[in-house]
Amino acid sequence: MCYSFPFCKPLFSATCTKWRNWGGFWLLGMCNNFAYVVMLSAAHDILKKQETHNSTASVTLDNGLQTGNSSNTSHYDCNPTSTAAVLLADILPTLLIKMSAPFVIHKVPYGYRVLLCGLTAAASFLVVSFSSALWMSILGVILASISSGLGELSFLALTVYYSRDVVGGWGSGTGGAGVSGALLYSGLTQLGLTPRTTLLVMLIVPCAMILSYFFLLVAPSSLPQWTTERSQSTGLCPEETERLMDSAVEDDDQDRSTQSIVTGPLSVTEKLHVMKGLLKFVLPLGLVYFAEYFINQGLMELLYFPNSFLSHAEQYRWYQTLYQVGVFASRSSLCCFKIRRLWVLNVVFLMFAVWYQFLPSAWIVFVIILYEGLLGGFAYVNTFYFISKETEDRHREFAMAMASVGDTLGICLSTVLSFPVHKYFCSL
Repeated sequence: MCYSFPFCKPLFSATCTKWRNWGGFWLLGMCNNFAYVVMLSAAHDILKKQETHNSTASVTLDNGLQTGNSSNTSHYDCNPTSTAAVLLADILPTLLIKMSAPFVIHKVPYGYRVLLCGLTAAASFLVVSFSSALWMSILGVILASISSGLGELSFLALTVYYSRDVVGGWGSGTGGAGVSGALLYSGLTQLGLTPRTTLLVMLIVPCAMILSYFFLLVAPSSLPQWTTERSQSTGLCPEETERLMDSAVEDDDQDRSTQSIVTGPLSVTEKLHVMKGLLKFVLPLGLVYFAEYFINQGLMELLYFPNSFLSHAEQYRWYQTLYQVGVFASRSSLCCFKIRRLWVLNVVFLMFAVWYQFLPSAWIVFVIILYEGLLGGFAYVNTFYFISKETEDRHREFAMAMASVGDTLGICLSTVLSFPVHKYFCSL
């Protein structure tokens, strides 16, 4: 049968293809960032697990993980190691990949990249689930980081072969990863599932990534799927191909695979020129994410309210969940409006809140964290939309991959600052 999906028979057209691709990129965004989000949501539990192994005074659960709070001399109730340690393992490999891979990744076909992303994501869940030492847990987090970093730069580069609106689908999907990952982890552990069982259940997500890419997306003729050379065949019926090409002529935002694409790799000079032009996008994005992740991994753990009905670990999980809810809402807003500039002052307010402890309730922090997530999501999705819109066709694939380093660099710098801040407050 010539049609890929029976339900597309009556209207196998550019509209059907457009929605399949939008949905495919939504699922790819969700699956790609899922493991990364889950590891951040589990950061407190990962560190608590290792503390439990090393302490004879701890109350241990049947799976080796502990609830409750660390015993220490600081009124901030700190883990011996900051949750920024998990963030560092979750983001540093991503940064290294994003800074180096765009120069050579064009030599690896997209099909192999997606398979590698799925396998490393699955391995991350397995390693963290069955870890018996901190180094094993960190290794699992590193595997999640490799999957997320390689996937993000690959899928952002992949958007240049499709209509521009798939950038909105990707952005919304990455926001959906935040909500689904943080909410599922927080919710399932709150209901009584052990963190180990929860992580094993989530193995379905890497499988969904692979299925979405190979069976939901409509592969354009120019996409280098299994070879670095662009194929000239779409696998569609002649009449379907003709309809898609006619639609592309009518609407310049339709599948860009039907338009002429200048082939051949960019020279080093061209790449440096593109990188220079990206600074106006990358630097503001990095600043926003620096502020946000300094809050998330440097201050969140210290914003503990002992009189709440939620334990310290539960409060931390729900901070992460509400942040991701805000991210999802704002990353899904591209179809409604676009924003070029954002200013972030949350980090200053929360720093004073940690220092002077003047906030009376965790509920106030919940509202602030939700607003913080909205700002981060707006910054991310609008940055890549305007890069896609304003970059030359020949440079767009490299630019979309290279610009993904902006948020990652900001997160890494925030991690460096989080360690001394954690140490300072926990020594009080």
